Order: sequence, then structure tokens, then C-alpha cells
Amino acid sequence: MGGRIGRIGRAVCWLLALLFLMQVPAGPASASETVRVGVLKFGTVNWELDTIKHNGLDQKHGITLDVKFFAGEDATNVAMMAGDVDIIVSDWLWVSRQRASGVDLTMVPYSSAVGAIMVPQQSPIQGLGDLTGKTIGVAGGPLDKSWLLLQGLAKKELGTDLSDVNEIAYGAPPLLAEKVQQGELDAVLNFWHFCARLEAKGFRRLIGTNEAAIALGASGPVSALGYIFHDKWAQENPEAIKGFVAASTDAKALLESSDTEWERLAPLIKADGRELEVLRDRYREGIPNRPLADEERDAGKLYAVLATIGGEKLVGSSKTLMPGTFWRAK
Repeated sequence: MGGRIGRIGRAVCWLLALLFLMQVPAGPASASETVRVGVLKFGTVNWELDTIKHNGLDQKHGITLDVKFFAGEDATNVAMMAGDVDIIVSDWLWVSRQRASGVDLTMVPYSSAVGAIMVPQQSPIQGLGDLTGKTIGVAGGPLDKSWLLLQGLAKKELGTDLSDVNEIAYGAPPLLAEKVQQGELDAVLNFWHFCARLEAKGFRRLIGTNEAAIALGASGPVSALGYIFHDKWAQENPEAIKGFVAASTDAKALLESSDTEWERLAPLIKADGRELEVLRDRYREGIPNRPLADEERDAGKLYAVLATIGGEKLVGSSKTLMPGTFWRAK
């Protein structure tokens, strides 16, 4: 009788223990932090974020990546300021301007892939001096950083103002890419991935923005874009930002080494064959690999050039790159 009661008691204890364990969340699930990233629906950053999600790199580093899509860059900026997302992609110029106005934004380098002036393969244009009197399409508007840097280079080397000696056509990147293929433009300055697609179709690079930046004082390719977030958010969520940066680093390493991963991404990229190969190679060239101190120093040099050319409309009240623009892990 006593043995039977003992067996019943042990069974009850096991049942109570099981019920208790069912109430306690598993360690990894409770440790995972959601990181909300706001991006353009068709932006190239989606290639990296998709790589993170598909390969479980977010879970590997203790976070859950929540990608939120927006129609335009202004919308992502508004979402960041409103606290609707934790991270967006923008440039150090915008971050510095926000810091100058009291907003605690900061950034981690994402990519040094930038645009270039593209011309048809058989074009007689061989250098900046040959552009005089030509029709140039410029994506991003008159205050686009790449356009300003190329203007700065032309003034330094040729003593000319590209906007004065040429007919400039500002427009949306896909429209300008189409017009230069139709022969309506002599040359086009476009964003890097549109340049890569043109390159795959036989166009050649006249001069890239990174070349202009180096000619104007930079010691190497500067990360034009970065993952932007609030200092306060990073301080309050150290494991989240640490996990995100680690996942991003792993994704870049995979995209740098694996052609198979690019084949998987082909439907998202909407490219195949030669076009996919050029996009892959240009993306890889833009993976940041320089010390942060070098990035920060060169960005400061270029900021001074841009402030001189673009003025307050571009940089706001600060004529120098604000301290803290580039994030340093505590």
C-alpha cells in the first residue's frame, strides 16, 4: 500500500514539475530581441537583409529581424524620427546634420558602393574635360553628394564648373538610365546599381565617385551609406545592436564568398547572367573593410568639400562633420 502511495506521489511531483517547465520560456526565445529595420521596398539593402533572414543569421546572433518597407527615403526618415523603426539606411551627411540640430543619430558603415558617370562604349568622351558642352543626366538632384564631388574635382583639375559648361538633366534613376540608352543623353551620373546594369549592357565607367573622393583628399573608398539608429536606442539595447551588426557582417561575408547565394537572390534582384555578375562584383567592391578611424577621417575631409560647394542647403548649420556621426561600440 505504502509503495503504491509512493508511486502516486512521485507521479504527482513529475506532473507538477512538467507543468512548471511549460510555464517557463525557453532560454533562446526569451533572449531574442526584435530589431525593426525600415528600408525602401526595392532598395539594394534588401539583398543583405534577405540573406540574413534566409540563412537565419539574425537568430544565430540572438535577434529577430523585422523588415518594414517604405515607398521613399523621406518616409523611412520620418519613421525613424517617430520611433516606428529602430534602424534605417542613409548617409553620414544626413546623420551629421541631424546631430548638429540635437538629434542623437549615429551610423555603422553599410556600403562604399557609389555611382559613376557612365557613357556609351563607343563615346568619344574619355575624361572630365571631354564633357564640356554635353548633356549629362544626374540622379539625385543638384545637391546629390556624388554630383557635388565630381563638380569639386572638375573645379580642382580643370577650373570649370560642370553645371555651367554642360546641359544638366536631373531626373529619377530609372528614367535617366533609359534615356542614355536611347541616346538622349551623352552621359549619366547614376546610383551604383543602375550603373552596374548599364555596364552589363556595354556602357563604360568614365569616372566613379570614389575616384573623385580620393582625388579630393580621401585615403580610400568611403562608406557613403550606413545603418542609422539612435544613440539612446543602442545604449538601451546593447545586445540588439551587437546582434544586428554581427548578422550584417556575416551576411556580407556570405555575399562576398558565395556565388550560389547570388543565384538564390536573382529573382529578388531581377537580374541574371552578365547583369547579375556585374551587380555582384560591384556590390562586393562596396563592402566596407577599412578601420573606422579611416572612414571617419575621410568623411570629415569630404564633408568640408561638400560644405564649400553645397553650402547650408546641404549641410545645415555645421561646417564640419559632427562628433559621434560614426558609432563606436561601448
